[in-house]
Amino acid sequence: MVHCTIDWSPVSPDTWESAFKSIRRSTLLQHFPYAQANRAVNQTGARHGMIQIEGAPAGLVQVSEVGVLRNMVHAVSLDRGPLWFEGYGGQEHLAAFFDAFASEFPKRLGRKMRLLPEAKDNGPNRSAISKAGFGRRDEMPGYETIWLALDDDPETLRAKLNGKWRNILSKSERSGLCVTEDWSGETAAPFLKTYEADRTAKGYDGPSIKLLIQLFKHMVPRQEAVIFNAEHEGETVAAILVLLHGSSATYQVGWTTDAGRKLGAHHHLLWRAMLSLKDKGILDLDLGGINDESARGVKKFKQGLGGKEVTLVGFFH
Repeated sequence: MVHCTIDWSPVSPDTWESAFKSIRRSTLLQHFPYAQANRAVNQTGARHGMIQIEGAPAGLVQVSEVGVLRNMVHAVSLDRGPLWFEGYGGQEHLAAFFDAFASEFPKRLGRKMRLLPEAKDNGPNRSAISKAGFGRRDEMPGYETIWLALDDDPETLRAKLNGKWRNILSKSERSGLCVTEDWSGETAAPFLKTYEADRTAKGYDGPSIKLLIQLFKHMVPRQEAVIFNAEHEGETVAAILVLLHGSSATYQVGWTTDAGRKLGAHHHLLWRAMLSLKDKGILDLDLGGINDESARGVKKFKQGLGGKEVTLVGFFH
């Protein structure tokens, strides 16, 4: 049987960042600045664990928690972790991790657990987590996303685009759109204002303005937040926010006007983002959540980039 331990000793941001950068497909919710932003918005603390398998460094995990009355009432959340170093992360490692995790946070009166493990949805992974004592919330579908690898040269990346997607991109490139990159946060205020108006008008889910403001605060100084703006005839017709974390990045939110949609602005913005991220050494782009129920059009759009669809094992408590 595989033996796993989790070292919960305090860790410096630099130590965490060094380990974090070595992981492919690292997730935003396990990034140190995300914990800082979450703390500011939701008053949650963060605990950082360095995972060892048979005494060797194997991965890391970031947990958010909040407690009152000396933790008599205690809420613990694990979102899109653990993350594994190369050579680790198999079903036996996952099982050993959640056994160790359950020992650190045993079930008791007053403790509420919410887990969204970063593990593919399959029988062995479900079983590994369930055997550690965590129950799967079957009424909630497993989180779905698309990962886009940026290893290839630009010509190969473009060739992998869906034919219709590529045609719209080519048309957009000839439309006179001007795409700019904002790494300073200068355009954050108008971006957020339009995003909130768009989200309210269309009624879709998305991160709160408060959280996005805090993410800007903690990530812009680190050059980890970039807004790509598309302008046409002096008007901003579409924009997207991309957040960098380790060797990965996440397409966080975006919006477009009717004019931007007709001009294929989002195709242009995502393509520009891919090239810019690649130039900065980013290896993988998380295109964000997808689903067939409330956002089928968004899912189809993201599928057009030629990435790999992944469904996570689900929510546990």
